[in-house]
This record gives sequence, C-alpha cells and structure tokens, in this order.
Amino acid sequence: MEIAMIRTNIIKDNEATMAHFLHGLNRDIVDVVEIHHYGELEEMVHQAIKVEQQLKWRGLVRRTPNSSRLSP
Repeated sequence: MEIAMIRTNIIKDNEATMAHFLHGLNRDIVDVVEIHHYGELEEMVHQAIKVEQQLKWRGLVRRTPNSSRLSP
C-alpha cells in the first residue's frame, strides 16, 4: 500500500490518511474499527476487512440499491 501511495505521489501524515480511510467506511464497520488504536494504516485496513466479513456473515451490512459496493 505504501508503494502505491508513493507512486501516486500521495504524501500525507499517517494519522490523516487513517482518518480519511475511516471516514470512507460503512458506518457499521466504523463503529467497530474506531474503538481500537492503530499505529499503522495496514493494521486498520486488516481490521476493517475482518469486521466487514463478520458483518456480511451475520447479514448486518447494508448495500446501496444501485451498487454492489458497501454503503458508507
């Protein structure tokens, strides 16, 4: 992920990047992810993926009507 950010010339503070990522997540996922402390973006992404999979398995993640992507 860091290499992709370097290639696209994205230079941000780590906290700003994590806040931006968190803001773009589905609210159900944010509720779980934001209660933990993360030192690296990769840790946050990994946790968000785990939470998303758990919520999908339980049938709790809502989808937008016109999209196959999760709603923010």
